[in-house]
Amino acid sequence: MKPFMDKDFLLSTETAKKLYHNYAEVMPILDYHCHLNPQEIAEDKHFENITEVWLGGDHYKWRQMRSNGVEEYYITGDAPAREKFQKWAETLEKLIGNPLYHWSHLELQRYFGYTGHLCADTAEEVWNLCNEKLAQPDMSARELIKRSGVTLVCTTDDPVDSLEWHEKIKADETFDVQVLPAWRPDKAANIEKPTFLDYVAKLSEVSGVSIKSFADLKKAIVNRMEYFNERGCSVSDHGLDYVMYAPASDEEIEEIFAKRLAGGELSACETAKYKTAFMIFVGKEYHRLNWVMQLHYGCKRDNNGLMFKKLGPDTGFDCISNYTPADQLADFLNALVSTDELPKTILYSLNPVDNAAIGTIIGCFQDSAAIGKIQQGSAWWFNDNKTGMIEQMTSLANLGILSNFVGMLTDSRSFLSYPRHEYFRRILCELIGGWVENGEYPDDEKALEKIIKGISYNNAVRYFGFDL
Repeated sequence: MKPFMDKDFLLSTETAKKLYHNYAEVMPILDYHCHLNPQEIAEDKHFENITEVWLGGDHYKWRQMRSNGVEEYYITGDAPAREKFQKWAETLEKLIGNPLYHWSHLELQRYFGYTGHLCADTAEEVWNLCNEKLAQPDMSARELIKRSGVTLVCTTDDPVDSLEWHEKIKADETFDVQVLPAWRPDKAANIEKPTFLDYVAKLSEVSGVSIKSFADLKKAIVNRMEYFNERGCSVSDHGLDYVMYAPASDEEIEEIFAKRLAGGELSACETAKYKTAFMIFVGKEYHRLNWVMQLHYGCKRDNNGLMFKKLGPDTGFDCISNYTPADQLADFLNALVSTDELPKTILYSLNPVDNAAIGTIIGCFQDSAAIGKIQQGSAWWFNDNKTGMIEQMTSLANLGILSNFVGMLTDSRSFLSYPRHEYFRRILCELIGGWVENGEYPDDEKALEKIIKGISYNNAVRYFGFDL
């Protein structure tokens, strides 16, 4: 029997162990998509206790606590921090086979030196150990980033954001990790939302453009893009229900926009036409600026209406959507390539059924402008587990070039989430090591080193063009 999560955790062959320990383990981390708060980095936040840093905004954990029958009082309510931690410990010990079990214990090992297992009986010991460690100066937000081997972080930022915290971080010479903004214009795209008109007013104010038409909106968006670009932004991200393609004339889009601006409600067809026009417009701008376009789709959000009213979005009530039409995705990309304005693009579907479709679609739009110009993104959200990662990388290897893959991203709000990269790299090395041991790829150390280091870090540096 193998020891619990030892140095060879998830590595079953000698080749896998060699690939991980010699190559993957030593590589830095490039966190090109996350939800860390730049203010907390700028202010070098210190955390009061393990509950704050672990459970404060983690809807992954909240879902499992609810599934274990824990009252909301102990999840998002006002229960004392120690009691919330106890409820999490009681839940965690049941999570056999769940990635949260592995992530949580990797975090306990890497940041707190705890090699046991957290459960109801050990909760007091772990609580005291973690809080003692968190009180030390080297456990602040910045120090956690640095000790994780991170060289660059891209946050997630709205077009109306001032980016003041990014500027303060950049001006501080005592912190040598780059923290760059990433453009997330969902509120400008979601014309059907009740908050859209208020958002347009805010965008108008910040950009200095009086928005009375879709043409005006585009001017305001370009204004903010240039502002972000001047501050180091080179990455965009979109959270879409699905990638749609419903083309319409400029005149029709202006009519749709005017109707919504006057307070009218749009049909599903009108909404799709507006969003298509918006996405084609920003896609062309990304190409002009040489930004990378990331499309996250396939999620049905806020399914529990009662809890949405109580807690709002991003609190653990989202699920996989099975409406992710591949034909519309292909047509959308084709609309951009038809004018030679398709930017570097990364596609993430929350539905694992889409792996093969994405793998075949990206092959239709590659060109010499970049190695792996159109990417399938890392297994995302409900798929960033052992099975999901293996399936995503195996599908990509079958249908494309796994060696050009830009690898893992944290996609987290927690400063303790960086061991997710370790988890990914161990799975990567086990997968490739198995192919080598099975005689499916030669034991060519030079080639394997390049592949492993590339997927772990180097491919992303090259693809995004970061100055590292």
